[in-house]
Amino acid sequence: MHDEIVTPITTPQTRGEWYRHWRLVSIDGSTLDVADTQANQTYFERPGSSRGDAAFPQLRLVALVENGSHVIYASQIGGCRTAENTLADKVIEALTPECLCLADRNFFSFALWTKAQATGADLLWRMKKNAVLPVEQRLDDGSYLSRIYASPNNRRKGTGGVCVRVVEYRLEGIDDTEDIYRLITTILDPALAPANELAALYHERWEIETAFDELKTHLKGARVILRSKTPELALQECYGLLMAHFAIRGLMHEAALKDNIDPDCLSFVHAVRVVKQKHPGKATPGNYRMEIIFL
Repeated sequence: MHDEIVTPITTPQTRGEWYRHWRLVSIDGSTLDVADTQANQTYFERPGSSRGDAAFPQLRLVALVENGSHVIYASQIGGCRTAENTLADKVIEALTPECLCLADRNFFSFALWTKAQATGADLLWRMKKNAVLPVEQRLDDGSYLSRIYASPNNRRKGTGGVCVRVVEYRLEGIDDTEDIYRLITTILDPALAPANELAALYHERWEIETAFDELKTHLKGARVILRSKTPELALQECYGLLMAHFAIRGLMHEAALKDNIDPDCLSFVHAVRVVKQKHPGKATPGNYRMEIIFL
C-alpha cells in the first residue's frame, strides 16, 4: 500500500466548505484499471465478476476529499482486493480537529470509528440498517443517544462502549430511496448540530463522487487505462493524476475566492480546457503527462 498526503486548501472565506465551525470532508474509495501485464496482475490483482475475472487488473484508491474545493488531500492505494477499510485505516490519520468527516455505511467498524474520533475530528457516518443501536436517551430534536461496542460480547456485558448520537430519517417524495437512513455522529449536543441539519448535510458526501469522476473521466479519460506496465510506474501514474487534479482544483479555488463564489459554480471541464490551451503541447484524454509537467 502507498499513501500520499497534502493539506486542505480552503479558508474561512471559502463558500460551500464550512458547516458552522467545521471543515467538511468525506472519505470514500474508487478503482482504476491498469495495464494488463503479469507484473500488474500479480501486484494489483483482478476483480472478480459474474463471468470470471475482469479484463484488466485494478488498483484501489481510498481518499479524503475536502468537500468545498473537491481537493483530494489524503490517499492510500492498494490492490483491488484490498478492503477499503484497510486503506481507510491509514487515510483517517490525516483528519484534524476542525474536520467533520462524512462516510458511507460500508466504512463503519468500531476500530475505525474510534481511531478516527481519536484524531479530534467529529464524524457523521451512515450505518447499516441491521446495526444494533438501542435508545438510551431521546433528545428534543428527535435524535437519540446510544452506544457502539467492539463486539457483541462487549455489548452483552456493557463494557467498553462508546457513546454516539443517532439520527434516523426518511426521504419523502423521492424515488429509489432507502426505507430509512441511519447516521451516527460524535456531536452529542443537538444545539451544536440539529438532526435535520445533519440529515441534509450527510448527502454532501456525494461531493467525493464528483471528485473521483473528475479524476477518472475528465483527466484520465473515461476509457483510458493506466498504461504503465509495472506496479511502480502505475502507482507513479496514479499519483500524477492526483497531483494534476489537486493543481487544477487549487486554481479553481483561487478563482472562486477572487470572485467570492462557491467553487461548485465553476466548471472543472472548462478549467481543464483552459489549462490545455495554455500548454504549448497538445493534450488529449489519457495524454496527461504534459499537463502534470505544466502544472
